Amino acid sequence: MITLAVFDMAGTTIDDGGAVYDALRLAVEETGVPVSPADLQTWMGTEKRAAITALIELGGGDPLQPADRVDAAFDRFRAILDELYTARPPIPIAGVPEAIAALRASGVRVALTTGFSRDVAEGILDQLGWTVGEPAAAPAEHDGAAGTVVDALVCGDEVAAGRPAPYMIHRAMELTGTLAVAEVLVAGDTAVDVQAGANAGAAITIGVLSGKLDRPAFEGQPYTALLGSVAEVPAHLATQA
Repeated sequence: MITLAVFDMAGTTIDDGGAVYDALRLAVEETGVPVSPADLQTWMGTEKRAAITALIELGGGDPLQPADRVDAAFDRFRAILDELYTARPPIPIAGVPEAIAALRASGVRVALTTGFSRDVAEGILDQLGWTVGEPAAAPAEHDGAAGTVVDALVCGDEVAAGRPAPYMIHRAMELTGTLAVAEVLVAGDTAVDVQAGANAGAAITIGVLSGKLDRPAFEGQPYTALLGSVAEVPAHLATQA
């Protein structure tokens, strides 16, 4: 029985119009190195300082020269992302608030994980009017998308390593009092999302097509199901009973 659903944010539960991709690419390119689309896709969904470091190296640069190169690029990433989000605020992916409410009403706790730092992640949730509740919260109070409640939020800079490491999922388990990975479902729109689910030993790991990846791009990844979006998760769980 699934008692915890762990969902990624941008591209999985939240439609940000690809702003994270654009902000990450621009921030790294401003350091003077090129960013290939393939490398950008590989590092999407990971903790952003780690992604910036890797992309600078892949572009032929030295992330340690100058010493503050990664820190400066990370600051620019946040500034660019803020500008893009101001111009086009993130919105919930269609059907996701209802899916989260349905899961919580059925007794399944819901946690969000993200490669964002906490200040960025909380800023997005504040914009949406979403609330992070207590792990033992009563079944969701849901008043449209703006009333969405989740049980936990875990950010990439709060664990030893971000995706594809399993630690954000394990931290979500800790925060929600979930003892067994056999009770965990993970869903995300990038390769590292499903890799993290597999590495965590989650019972169900779902790739969703609501982000930038299409079905062929998930080929060979360790998912147990591939769905259109998180909106389909409650119905999918019903088929597993």
